[in-house]
Amino acid sequence: MAAQSTNRGRVPRRLRYAVIMAGGVGSRFWPWSRADRPKQMLSLAASRSMLAETVERLRSLVDPGNILVVTSQRIGREVRRELPSLPARNVLCEPVGRNTAPCIGWAALEILHRERNAVMVVLPADHVVKPRRAFAADVDLALAVAARERVLVTFGIRPTYPATGYGYVRATRPLGDGASGALVVDRFCEKPSRARARRFLAAGAYYWNSGMFAWRADVVLEAIARHLPELASGLQRMEARRSRGRIPATVLSRAFGRLPSVSIDYGVMEKARNAVLLPARFEWSDIGSWAAVAELWPADESGNRSRDRLIAIDAAGNVVASQGKPVALVGVEGLVVVDAGDALLVCPRRETERVREVVEEIRRRGWKDLS
Repeated sequence: MAAQSTNRGRVPRRLRYAVIMAGGVGSRFWPWSRADRPKQMLSLAASRSMLAETVERLRSLVDPGNILVVTSQRIGREVRRELPSLPARNVLCEPVGRNTAPCIGWAALEILHRERNAVMVVLPADHVVKPRRAFAADVDLALAVAARERVLVTFGIRPTYPATGYGYVRATRPLGDGASGALVVDRFCEKPSRARARRFLAAGAYYWNSGMFAWRADVVLEAIARHLPELASGLQRMEARRSRGRIPATVLSRAFGRLPSVSIDYGVMEKARNAVLLPARFEWSDIGSWAAVAELWPADESGNRSRDRLIAIDAAGNVVASQGKPVALVGVEGLVVVDAGDALLVCPRRETERVREVVEEIRRRGWKDLS
């Protein structure tokens, strides 16, 4: 059932908040992505960084003062420079990464401190979504459903092929009278084998798990308290030390590393009885590899993809990212070539998921300038 366009119970703008999760490293995009300039800070799919694109996508929905970005301390200053329209206090810097549940829990605490009736949409910083109008309509609807029904909403993407790199969500029963188009979640499924992914696609009741959510701030904190009591206790201890509207950096530094490292999907969504899915009407990609991002770039008649000047002679199906440097290919097929100035990646297109192994080896060798 497709999501319906309705303004019933539309959430007032002052109650709308957005949380952008921007703490990942993006190791599959080495050599461009590094610890001090990870994937979300790169211009992979547009002229702006992926983080800036995500903020821009939210402008018609949420006031800049109500957009929060959760990132790492290492790149906090760069994030603030990248997003001058956001108040500096809206960039929350984690002392250490503890996965998505602590990230979302901390952001929900900050939002609830500002507005007790707040409804929040949660988005990764490094996804590609279009068209913008369809995205805005779906977020509008998700916020309304979350506010009215006190449910945990996840955006489901209707699969177009038997993907093995995504988790899936099964949802069949309409929520309430069915007017919103939202569906009650039956279960979350781990990344499947190829055969199982084909069965999911054929069944028609399974959606890709997009990692995007909407809920009331108090409702998600209640869910964390119910399903992740250790995390809830840690967050409560942080909140108890709040002074002059903020949790002191010294408190945060000591407390955050003690929080359990757990994803919101595993820790909360898979256990919650009030989880619902909104089938998305927008196109979505998490562009998880060089091969995936290249699908967004122009291709020549032989399927070679690049945003830079490229000469391809008897070459087909290659991907080239050279930061403006002209590249010539002769007699090669299915390669990925990525130049970062101080490092060069060459691998078969089908092996781009293994680029993270390169990063692991670089760390093992202690080549800090390349990680």
